[in-house]
Order: sequence, then C-alpha cells, then structure tokens
Amino acid sequence: MRISVIIPAYNVERFIEKAITSATQHSEVYEVIVVDDGSTDDTCSIIEKLQKTNAKIKLFYHEGNLNKGRSATRNKAIREATGNFISFLDADDYYLENRFINDSKVFKNNAGCEGVYNAVGFQFYRQASEQEKKNPMLNTINRVVPPHELFEAVVSSKYGYLHLNGLTVKKEVFDTVGYFNENLKVAEDSDFIYKLALKHSICTGIIDAPLAMRGIHDINIFDQVEIYKIYNIKMYESVIKWSCENKIALSKIDRTLHFLWLFKFKEGNSLFTDSWYWIKFCLTTPRILFSPLWLKYFPVVRKRQLLFPFIYNIKKR
Repeated sequence: MRISVIIPAYNVERFIEKAITSATQHSEVYEVIVVDDGSTDDTCSIIEKLQKTNAKIKLFYHEGNLNKGRSATRNKAIREATGNFISFLDADDYYLENRFINDSKVFKNNAGCEGVYNAVGFQFYRQASEQEKKNPMLNTINRVVPPHELFEAVVSSKYGYLHLNGLTVKKEVFDTVGYFNENLKVAEDSDFIYKLALKHSICTGIIDAPLAMRGIHDINIFDQVEIYKIYNIKMYESVIKWSCENKIALSKIDRTLHFLWLFKFKEGNSLFTDSWYWIKFCLTTPRILFSPLWLKYFPVVRKRQLLFPFIYNIKKR
C-alpha cells in the first residue's frame, strides 16, 4: 500500500502539527498531502517547518491563496496525490498508532474490496455537554455489514455512522464516484460516502475500537445546526441526481428520496410549495419523472395521512 493522506487545513495552528505527525508515523503512508485553504494564522509556517524534517509532507495552496472550502480543498489534494490509496484526516483530528495495520489485511484478503471503514473516537478539547456524555464514544457502524448492504446502513443510520477519518479507499474509486461536491458547504462527506457505498465494495475494518480521534472544540462546523438544515437537503438532492445519472437501482433511489422528504417536511412548507419543488426537481431528473417514484413522492400522496386522516383511519381498521 502507498497511502496518500489528505488533510485540508484552514486556520488550524492549534492542531495541525499533531495531525500531520500522527499520519507520517505510519509505514503505509507514502505521503501526506496538505492543502491550505487560505489560512490567516500560523498554520502554513508550522507545516513548512515540519516539511524540513520529513519528506513525506507536501504542502499545496489554492491559486491566489484563496479560501475555497473543504470540498475544493480535498479535491485539490486528491488530484495532487500520487499514492494508490487515499485516506482522509481533518486538520484538527489525529490517527492512532495502529491506524493502517488491519486495512492492509482487509484489502489483501477480500478480492474486489475497494475501501475499508473503521471506528473513530472523540477527543474533547472543551467541556463535554450532558447530551454528549450520553452519546456513544465511537463514530462507527457498530456491526459487520456486507458491502451490498452498506448503503442502506449508512443512509438510514440504523447501525451508526461512518467518518472520513476511518476510511481508506483505492484512488481509482474517484474515477467512478467523482470528487467531493464543491456546492456543499457541509454534508459533503455524507454525499461522498453514500455515493461510494452505492457504487463500490466497501468492507468492514475495526469497528469496536478507534483508529483515529475526532477533535471536539468550540469552533466545530458540525455544531452549526442551521447550515445543516439547508445542506442536508442539498446533499440528498445531489445523491439522487448522481444515482439517476449512474443507473443506480430505483430501489436505492427510493430510499434516498424517503430521507429527502423527511427533511423537506420538517421545513413546514405549504402543500403548493412542496408540490412545486417536486415538479421542478423531477424535471431535472427524467428517470424519476418517468418512473413510479414520481407519483409515490408527490407531496399530496406523501401527506395523505395528514390531509385525509378520516379516510386513512378507515383503511387502518
């Protein structure tokens, strides 16, 4: 394995040295590709200092030192990578010492395996809230899931969640899945993971102990609930359109539509607004327009229980 570790970096002077050092220590890591996303603190000077003592570290910038967001920054890193495997690490997170030992075994022992996922733990740099203390201490799928069932597991979250820090994939998967969606400010990781699970054979790695740690601090973007309300919907739209273009089974598209509408209905829009949204969306996805899914997810049909409770209750008797 020649693993290229992808690290997008933006104003992470507090964390970046630990992240990079945790990646370079592994013999399987061929290079650590860090792309600066227009940092205005000492992030780059710290990386440049580390480069002098370790040839694995490669630092890149966007043209004009612009800030382009996480998706564009990861995409540039992937294009610059020369390894045959890709792993991800956020700049405020870090790998543990056994991160890649089992990955190499899984790839070797499973013909056709194109990716491996592992558990990720939590490193609190602030006081954990009471709710956080109640949450599971691992970010993971909590049971072995056959690759052909992984999409259902991740889209429904019924067995937990995957995190990019625990994922290792063959670089060639980007030729079919595509890169990170640069139109998504957040949820771009879920967008990529869903598409990956739909298209490729992704195997279970170590899921009962962390192989990487996720930093929890006061400026985590995943705490910005209002942004996620907007972009979770955009993420499902992205996956659905991609699925239609890539001839993914309608049954899989059906499941994605189910979760799209769970989020849409939470917006509390009028029936007319939701219906007009659905008409416009289907006009951009002809495969849905000319399938039974067009009627199944038409808002009048989806809201029939709320609109016609008397009739619905008679049918239930």
